[in-house]
Amino acid sequence: MKDNPSQTKPEYSAFHRYWMFDPEVTFLNHGAFGACPIPILDAQYQFRQQLEQQPFHFFVREYETLLDQARQQLADFVGANSEDLVFVPNATTGINTVLRSLSFSEQDELLTTNHEYNACRNVLDFVATRTGAKIIIADIPFFITSSQQIIEAVMAKVSPRTKLVLIDHITSQTGLIFPIQEIIQKLNHLGIDTLIDGAHAPGMLALNLQEIGATYYTGNCHKWLSAPKGAAFLAVQQDKQGLIRPLTISHGANSTRSDRSRFLLEFDWTGTPDPSAYLSIPKAIDFMGSLLPGGWSELIKTNHNLAVNARKLLSEKLEIPLPCPNHLIGSMAVLPLGKRWQSFSDLNQKLWQEHKIEVPIMPWDDDNQPLIRISAQIYNHLSQYEYLAEVLLN
Repeated sequence: MKDNPSQTKPEYSAFHRYWMFDPEVTFLNHGAFGACPIPILDAQYQFRQQLEQQPFHFFVREYETLLDQARQQLADFVGANSEDLVFVPNATTGINTVLRSLSFSEQDELLTTNHEYNACRNVLDFVATRTGAKIIIADIPFFITSSQQIIEAVMAKVSPRTKLVLIDHITSQTGLIFPIQEIIQKLNHLGIDTLIDGAHAPGMLALNLQEIGATYYTGNCHKWLSAPKGAAFLAVQQDKQGLIRPLTISHGANSTRSDRSRFLLEFDWTGTPDPSAYLSIPKAIDFMGSLLPGGWSELIKTNHNLAVNARKLLSEKLEIPLPCPNHLIGSMAVLPLGKRWQSFSDLNQKLWQEHKIEVPIMPWDDDNQPLIRISAQIYNHLSQYEYLAEVLLN
């Protein structure tokens, strides 16, 4: 790789002005931690000011109403019943909350896939070690031609002992959109509960959680919804809410209130918080939905089209075959780099230190070759991916 590719460093799109990025950095990694626009950060600051001007008044007299308002707007956005939705700081906490609330035994099997996010797989391992439950892995190839292959791979591993299925909605490492609604329908018919890791889904896909029908669904708001860090949700079907307890037990456990469910009472107060990230979610929904004339549907389509075009550009320039059809990706796209770029840690270092390109390159166990994952958010521009391709080729 040469240190100085011939192409002039690219510019961001016109929407870049709403973010705080260093203009010297080519940021193609929105999928990792998201990036919060300045107007949303301003809204968060205002909530923090409101809290600190009169903390007692805020928490005792205002907090619950503000939280309910944010919950309702988020529930409307993701197609959920607001009474089934609680806030958590991130999707990993949501996964922990469910898995560590449920009871398993040595007779139980916990099914997941080889694409499961490492942090959440670790939670599954932790619970299985404690309870004696057996983890079953459905191996899904990265090079696939249809969503049916994913469905068949998962269902082939279901047995009479399957107690719970943990599956990504959008995989972190490979960027695939799993056909979770079809899988859930089949599992529901068998009486098997589902825990969906939807970390990347809110803001990347149009969601209707009531139609999806998962037993448990958790998603981040700080990624594609672009809310502040520390904003996520957990949705639990009403008949299962009595089983699910927050990781921190607090006042809600013995509250005598009858105007709210125990589920909300326990999760809404687990100790003195900084709730500004949760309360800023409505601003994120409104602001990001205002960037294009067609609102969220146009934003989702625009980001998807940019990811498709960027993937095609990289595929052609690097002579790498596409691993899946376009409809199985959203606003992230992943390509195997091949053995030419096998030293992924060195490549990561060069891209950042020598070219200020922020893009994840990760190992993939199946064929011992690294994967490169690009993200496409409204602030990105196709020329940024052209620059990435040129750097990789030199």
